[in-house]
Amino acid sequence: MKKGRTVLQAKRFGIHSCSANTSLLAAIRTMVEEEVSSLVVEDHEGGLVGLITRNDVLRVYMAQDRWAAQLVKDHMQRQIPVVSPQTLLIDAARLMVGQPARQVVVVMEDEGKQRPVAMLTDADLAYHLVKSS
Repeated sequence: MKKGRTVLQAKRFGIHSCSANTSLLAAIRTMVEEEVSSLVVEDHEGGLVGLITRNDVLRVYMAQDRWAAQLVKDHMQRQIPVVSPQTLLIDAARLMVGQPARQVVVVMEDEGKQRPVAMLTDADLAYHLVKSS
């Protein structure tokens, strides 16, 4: 991984997202169809409010019979790591490795809101590690 490369240079913009009022079944269906491990949760104005992962949904499934109709907002992660597009890739990697998260959300500040523009995962970092070797 090139240590001077920024997140913006390393990652295409675009995310898979849902609203906080999405059902867990709809969220996991989107993850399966889009072949992603998590969805960014956005408010009605496109601001970042959380993250829901496959593991979050699986935990609810294992604990409760009526999991499918439950809402993302009741099970999403609210404290998620974020970086700007100008963050160095190596700094994003340090942030990710220093906590249990497998991803960081790339956000741009817009009128006091964090607007998600991309997601950087551990798989993305592994790709850049191999590509630069």
